[in-house]
Amino acid sequence: MIIRMKKSSTEEDIQKVVSRIREAGLTESVSRGESLTIIGVIGDVTLLSPDLIEEISAVESIVRVSRPYKLVSREFSPIDRNVIVKDVKICAGNLTFIAGPCAVESREQMLSTARFVKELGCQILRGGAFKPRTSPYDFQGLGEEGLKYLKEASLETGLPVVTEVTGEDKIELVMQYSDMLQVGARNMRSYDLLKQIGRLTKDNKMPVLLKRGDNATLEEFLNAAEYIAKEGNENIILCLRGIRTFETGKFIRNTADIGMIPVLKKESSLPVMFDPSHSAGKRDLVMSYSMAAVAAGADGLIIETHCSPESAKCDGQQSLSKEELSVTLNLCKKIAEELHKAKF
Repeated sequence: MIIRMKKSSTEEDIQKVVSRIREAGLTESVSRGESLTIIGVIGDVTLLSPDLIEEISAVESIVRVSRPYKLVSREFSPIDRNVIVKDVKICAGNLTFIAGPCAVESREQMLSTARFVKELGCQILRGGAFKPRTSPYDFQGLGEEGLKYLKEASLETGLPVVTEVTGEDKIELVMQYSDMLQVGARNMRSYDLLKQIGRLTKDNKMPVLLKRGDNATLEEFLNAAEYIAKEGNENIILCLRGIRTFETGKFIRNTADIGMIPVLKKESSLPVMFDPSHSAGKRDLVMSYSMAAVAAGADGLIIETHCSPESAKCDGQQSLSKEELSVTLNLCKKIAEELHKAKF
């Protein structure tokens, strides 16, 4: 249930509605805009009589939410949401670049990569300390040692850090070193992990970058975000990274789901990013995928880059060099500028 307040409503009016919701044993989520306040009712709404709400004169209307994902839907929050990562604003009209290696391999590698990522104008640094790999014999990351190298690189460059959480037992550890948590494609369906992340970030509202599973429908993806939001943290960024189709991996790693960017932005007001590296799987395709995603309306890109891609322990074949990253960023910025001029 969504309750729309009149433009003239006061804070006292809003609290009156909130009190009625709580008296029915339900919880609320209040979304305040410049001219519109919406109150979402969470729980079994049959316990709340609409008459008790409608009799409040400051209430404009009551709408039943048709989407199973309520808190992250555009129905609940019609205005595009901003997600702040330290001092970086990720939102519509503000193209954000996240870059860094797939995995943190050493202190020198992380610092070297972080320096040129900063130099080229990227706003957020990425790097995996815990790496869920298909083969148990592949490089699994440096664990907490890797988190320390990430933190050192962040402190030197001033870039906020995002890194992946692979299990419930690692959430609090990763939170000590990072500015944004990443839930990878493999864990999009790990609902206990999503709920625990929502609970542990409820108070500090640490942003969460949620990646779409490689065989997940868009509705399943949005419901995964809802698991986090329902626990109290709506600072979520949706990230598309390609899906599994009939392709065998010979030509591309995953099938790019770039066409879902405008669909997601229609269904949800959360920021939408795209990962061209995991979608393409090949370095020479990353630039074109990146440009296409920006043209489709992505609010940002998360790109794998490495100071020495040919010697990378993880995903070197899809990681850009400094020079390749520079060209890609410049082209994407030009596309974003042209799109901004074309808006009417």
